[in-house]
Amino acid sequence: MGAGGPDEEDDKWPPWLKPLLSESFFGQCKLHADSHKSECNMYCLDCINGPLCSVCLNNHKEHHAIQIRRSSYHDVIRVSEIQKHLDINSVQTYVINSAKVVFLNERPQPRPGKCVTNTCEVCDRSLLDSFRFCSLGCKIAGTSGKFVKTRKVSPENKHLMTAVSDSEDLYGGLGRRRNNYEERVRSFSPSTPPLTAAVGMRTAKRRKGIPHRAPMGGLVIEY
Repeated sequence: MGAGGPDEEDDKWPPWLKPLLSESFFGQCKLHADSHKSECNMYCLDCINGPLCSVCLNNHKEHHAIQIRRSSYHDVIRVSEIQKHLDINSVQTYVINSAKVVFLNERPQPRPGKCVTNTCEVCDRSLLDSFRFCSLGCKIAGTSGKFVKTRKVSPENKHLMTAVSDSEDLYGGLGRRRNNYEERVRSFSPSTPPLTAAVGMRTAKRRKGIPHRAPMGGLVIEY
């Protein structure tokens, strides 16, 4: 493949990284449902066969396994574990329960914070100035040769744009209906005939009569 082809894109990352980011963790293990450690929060980087529970790890003792943790309903991994296998440079780190972690996937913000000077190059999440991405998933997307950033519209602007569009459709529709109505009225209503010369003369000669008062002779006065 030429430069920038699929093979080169895939070679930039370990083969387990993209499958790891697409997995859903913290479900119950189907093989060890009776165990009190049946929560699937482990992942084998050598087998790449999905989330594992602690009991499953007994079959992966000689493999490289990592533990996925959760913060605010999002999956994270400790920096001390992931940096052994992956370059996490430019990905923002966070301190959770006294341990430094990175998030696996993007977490878009519905509303950016005030006075924000730096955001994730992919999902626009607020970041410290020294970082480019908020998660491992955003780093994969943002460093891809096929990535093209789209301009995102804030909820407030999106609501305003929708209202303006609806208003234009409403009044535009009313104007079109009014014009169509007037055209139909003109097509069905007979036009006013022009005044003839005789009618015009009679109209011009007509004058209102002068009122006359009753004569005084008709008045009878009794003493």
